[in-house]
Amino acid sequence: MNRRRTVALVSGGLDSTVSLAAAHANGHVEQLIFFDYGQRALAPERGAVTALASYYGLPLREINIRWLAGLAPDGMRAGAPRKAADTLDSLDDVWIPNRNGVFLNVASAFAERRGCNAVVCGFNREEAEEFPDNSPEFVRRTNDALAYSTRNGVTVESATLDLDKTGIIALGVRLGAPLSVVWSCYRDGERMCGRCASCRRLRAALAGTPEDDRPVVEFEETP
Repeated sequence: MNRRRTVALVSGGLDSTVSLAAAHANGHVEQLIFFDYGQRALAPERGAVTALASYYGLPLREINIRWLAGLAPDGMRAGAPRKAADTLDSLDDVWIPNRNGVFLNVASAFAERRGCNAVVCGFNREEAEEFPDNSPEFVRRTNDALAYSTRNGVTVESATLDLDKTGIIALGVRLGAPLSVVWSCYRDGERMCGRCASCRRLRAALAGTPEDDRPVVEFEETP
């Protein structure tokens, strides 16, 4: 029986970190893929995925698709000013057209070239309520398309797809994922801002996690 082989698409955030941990527990991740798309949080995200590559002993490939920054809202681009009122709060503030679609198609091309069967990524039930490209339907339809665009039928897999953020933390703790290295903030800086929508989701999940299982995560601002 052929061993299942995958690549893991990582951003340094909570969801992709835990999905990677789940795939690694099954012993079939061959490479991590990280995208430089001119994002505001490039440096801390790169630091997080580099730490993940070291922790799991896996090769990391960074792919430059900086043209995507030209489609991003101003606040999501590298070099955006750190304004006090810039909370990156609404969907309009953070939505980048077809970002996940681009990521998965590029990663799937690399997966097929390496003879891998799947791309592992981090989606979740909570964000799917607002972001349609986090939903099970998005994954299903992407897999339908990949059945035609890859010769070996690469599929998209996400261990976090049906979980909310609190459930994802719980799974990560069970798997021994290095949750203290995650970067789940839309902004750059020494620490996560604590104010943007992504930080607030993480904070809520941490608050719902038993204290003994709560990873150490630092924010610039306290509630």
